[in-house]
Amino acid sequence: MSVERGGRRDAATTPVIPGFFPDPSVCRVGDDYYLANSSFEYAPGIPIWHSRDLRTWTQLGNALERESQFAAGASGPSRGIYAPTLRHRDGVFWLVTTNVDAPGEQFVVTATDPAGPWSDPIVLTGLGGIDPDLAWDDDGTCVLTYCGLDPALRPDGGALPVIAQARVDLARAEVLEPPRAVWEGTGLAHPEGPHLYRRDGWWYLLIAEGGTERGHAVSIARSRAIEGPFEAGPANPILSRRSTSSPVQNTGHADLVENADGSWAMVYLGVRPRGFSPSFHVNGRETFLARVDWVDGWPVVDTAEVLPTSTDTAFDDDFAGPLHPRWISPGPAPSAFAETAPGAGMRLRRTDAADRAPAALSVRTRDPRWRYEARVDATAGAVALRVRLDERHWYEVRLEAGALSVAARIGPLRTRDDAGRADGEIVTLVVEAVDATTDGPDDLRFGVIDAAGERRLAQWDGRYLSTEVAGGFTGRTLGLHALGDDPARIIAVRYIPVT
Repeated sequence: MSVERGGRRDAATTPVIPGFFPDPSVCRVGDDYYLANSSFEYAPGIPIWHSRDLRTWTQLGNALERESQFAAGASGPSRGIYAPTLRHRDGVFWLVTTNVDAPGEQFVVTATDPAGPWSDPIVLTGLGGIDPDLAWDDDGTCVLTYCGLDPALRPDGGALPVIAQARVDLARAEVLEPPRAVWEGTGLAHPEGPHLYRRDGWWYLLIAEGGTERGHAVSIARSRAIEGPFEAGPANPILSRRSTSSPVQNTGHADLVENADGSWAMVYLGVRPRGFSPSFHVNGRETFLARVDWVDGWPVVDTAEVLPTSTDTAFDDDFAGPLHPRWISPGPAPSAFAETAPGAGMRLRRTDAADRAPAALSVRTRDPRWRYEARVDATAGAVALRVRLDERHWYEVRLEAGALSVAARIGPLRTRDDAGRADGEIVTLVVEAVDATTDGPDDLRFGVIDAAGERRLAQWDGRYLSTEVAGGFTGRTLGLHALGDDPARIIAVRYIPVT
């Protein structure tokens, strides 16, 4: 599907990294591209990707895998790790980010191999805000630019954020000067997500504006000096889908990269809302790609290039080897509560995190329609398969001592319905995202496969597990968690996109 906007065909309707992978930051090393995303309360944190063409991406790992890097389990929904910036300099990968549960701090981790391991944090204090960026001036001085939330940064003392900056010494973990405001944006709400680039004697400052909802946009400014003053581009915003009929909305929070042939590209986030007004997006903010041309010294975003129509998101996992980096948990990392045993699949112990969120062996949903199956041992501990947006918005199917039930929470409202008994020692719990029967984005259908065959247990409106209902910055995850004191046993899982 494509739309006409400003006389140009918009073909960028399919993400290059689908699912809850927001706030992309990209860098190139030779012919290789590397990309990082936000992860919020989930652990391990900050997925790291590799590509040779900017279109097909493979997850290498996660940057924040240890408690010494990120205290997993202490962050509530849509808290924790916000927008990182990934850069490469002198053979080292530098990743700067914010843990919003440690106010006034930004921190940096490094690696010589983007697959890890990544270092313990270099913590920089006195920089209250989010979305940090690293750039190096011509004399080698490192500059950290971020979305500053301190009212003292604004000339009028107002409460609105500004783009702020300070020189830092990463070797000594020191901020070398008081932070200063460098740009207030074009006047749209929430100027954030800054990135700096050096090109043809100019420093370009790219930011997100308008909020990360339907008004989201990308704007640009430039200066001869890294600290400004910055002149706004003549055609801002250079990317937005606000007030259009594009199937991709909320476009913003971008990063630029120069290709080996001298051409440029942009990665940015967007959502794919569905259903009746206000439309509902359920897979979170996803990573998209566009070509960038330079015209009269300013970047022009071209989304007319037709990209691959889909990404291969299907997988099977019997947990026979090391845990794939796709696995996360809302709280303690899977290594804290999940363990594999040869030929025995995965054993899960019950562990709770912030807001009493059960630690769950989870993956992100990545498609508009999909089917997820989990083969479990009905003779082991009680287990649930949960579709989660946050800890106040979830549906799940439970298996407890052979008894089946389906449960839901939508804000303060809870329900649980008995669904009969499972037949057999090995049972497959099933959840599917299917076509909506009302005005929502989809329906979520729960079922079971046992010795008696497959049967449906419940089907519920998917809109209540959307960002438009729940709020926040994340997307749906599919999580398996133990319900009682005895460990649950997961034999294998399967995720299948449905076209």
